[in-house]
Amino acid sequence: MACQCCAAPASEFTPEQERAFEKLLARYRGEKGALIPVLQEAQDIFGYLPKEVMERISKELRIPFSKTFGVATFYAQFHLKPRGRNIVRVCLGTACHVRGGAKIYEATEDALGIPSGETTPDRRFTFEYVACLGCCGLAPVMMVNEDTHGRMTPSKVPEVLKQYK
Repeated sequence: MACQCCAAPASEFTPEQERAFEKLLARYRGEKGALIPVLQEAQDIFGYLPKEVMERISKELRIPFSKTFGVATFYAQFHLKPRGRNIVRVCLGTACHVRGGAKIYEATEDALGIPSGETTPDRRFTFEYVACLGCCGLAPVMMVNEDTHGRMTPSKVPEVLKQYK
């Protein structure tokens, strides 16, 4: 969809998001060392860091876009694509690997219909693998949002995912 006046793409963001972003930029305008906090708060507002948001941050903070993009892609906490309402993480660390983590990974991939690093088309789930969740005694482990599901089996994966709307 394009705006009527200039055929530029219309913003996909809500007015509330736009206002919150404006307040964020005004609060940090001219402040040195603000890039990471601004990126964090912008991601909280939008759910991810779209290119147009990073471009605006660069302009407002007077930082080259290459630096903003470099920071956003260096740190794993930042996401450049929309994410699902539910973040599914499957551990592939040593303890989980030894106890069948790869089978949990495959079952999750099959149940969601997407590979790791992707989001379902309905944005219900984002699927990720991690090196360790720190729950080795419960291996193999899957987390959905902040909920830990231990001693997983491939057959438990669909029933765990059904709990999350």
